[in-house]
Amino acid sequence: MDSFDVVVIGGGPGGYIAAIRAAQLGLKTACIDEWKGADGRPALGGTCTNVGCIPSKALLQSSENFELAGHGFAEHGIKVKGLELDLRQMLSRKDKVVKASNDGVLYLFKKNKVAFFHGRGSFGKSPSEVTAGGETLNAKNIIVATGSSARALPGAPFDEKLILSNAGALAMLDVPKRLGIIGAGVIGLEMGSVWRRLGAQVTILEALPAFLGAADEALAKEAAKVFAKQGLQIELGVKIAKVESKKTVKVQYAAADSSSRSAEFDKLIVSIGRVPNTEGLNAAGVGLKLDERGFIAVDGDCRTSLPNVWAIGDVVRGPMLAHKAEEEGVAVAERIAGQKPHVDFNLVPWVIYTTPEIAWVGKTEQQVKAEGTDYRTGTFPFMANARARALGDTTGFVKFISRKDTDEILGVHIVGPYAGELIAEAAVAMAFRASSEDIGMICHAHPSLSEAMKDAALAVDKRALNI
Repeated sequence: MDSFDVVVIGGGPGGYIAAIRAAQLGLKTACIDEWKGADGRPALGGTCTNVGCIPSKALLQSSENFELAGHGFAEHGIKVKGLELDLRQMLSRKDKVVKASNDGVLYLFKKNKVAFFHGRGSFGKSPSEVTAGGETLNAKNIIVATGSSARALPGAPFDEKLILSNAGALAMLDVPKRLGIIGAGVIGLEMGSVWRRLGAQVTILEALPAFLGAADEALAKEAAKVFAKQGLQIELGVKIAKVESKKTVKVQYAAADSSSRSAEFDKLIVSIGRVPNTEGLNAAGVGLKLDERGFIAVDGDCRTSLPNVWAIGDVVRGPMLAHKAEEEGVAVAERIAGQKPHVDFNLVPWVIYTTPEIAWVGKTEQQVKAEGTDYRTGTFPFMANARARALGDTTGFVKFISRKDTDEILGVHIVGPYAGELIAEAAVAMAFRASSEDIGMICHAHPSLSEAMKDAALAVDKRALNI
């Protein structure tokens, strides 16, 4: 029986990063993962790399290029004739991007001397024993990073032909004429954007009464307006009654006004959340405690109910975000090595990679109001930013929220071009408890989109220079 200081179950962003960091710290480390690629070979990277973050961004980029060629290049004096969509080539490029990421993780394992075992990991006879692919490993510490799976709609299981999860949504061989999506979250909006750009008529049905309820209200309102203009049909406050699939998919639902409606689609993507992957772990057999929703119960440091057993990422509480899992993985590896790291879950940025991109970090204005904190806001539109005008994308704005008494930044919210890149400056600033004035006093390159950050920060004190 092989013995290790650390065995990680799961090779997604949280798991493989935890394994690499543990190995860097001198711990004998192994990682177990069962994912296989189309060629049947190990495909490290988990849901994120294989059927999530990475392939969706590849298709978002390709579909945006297609839309620009058809509708945006003319403004730049670029004429395109005979535009055609080669969907199979687009999917092939997506697969190549995924494969490069898979191979990158394998390379990092070899570089850092992480032992890799291909198979489904499970606890053995005790909490210090792990089995995988016929191997039994003994571990001083175990990190569970088994991730999550798409939640199916009751009575409408995924067949990945008509009723699709995120995996099926990334692999359609033809553009559906009518595409239905249940759930207006990150996956629903991103996949809806991809297939709308490629020619599908997209309808999104959302159960919640408010669009992007977790985001700042001003941000959500602006995004909803832009998506409607693009052609995404979004219905809120919907209650699904019945889904039938034969050659097409028929959805019966109650609208927000309680009226009964029905819609017929060629394909239906269901993105109503995700469930933690704990089945097959033998959690009950070793006494690993799960919470009432099926997540592995952990404390603030990701310790489980069992000594020397840790859990991170989608399988524990908190937002199901790859970068959150990575930070937890690094922190757990360092705790095992005797260090005292800290992860501030209040500063985990959110990004939706639509056009416009949507990003935020920290508190929304409605949260600050509910807490009773006195605050100020500053907003700057991309319409007034020279770099945005040159790009040809002046949609949206940057919004800062800061404490009234100390000016400490409480939240930053961006809807517009490259919001996912711009939000990093806000995360760094907030980690050091910077004030909006601090950002306003820092020299930003001209012309750049980042100047919108500076002007929004200055706008908190009514000092914006370009509006």
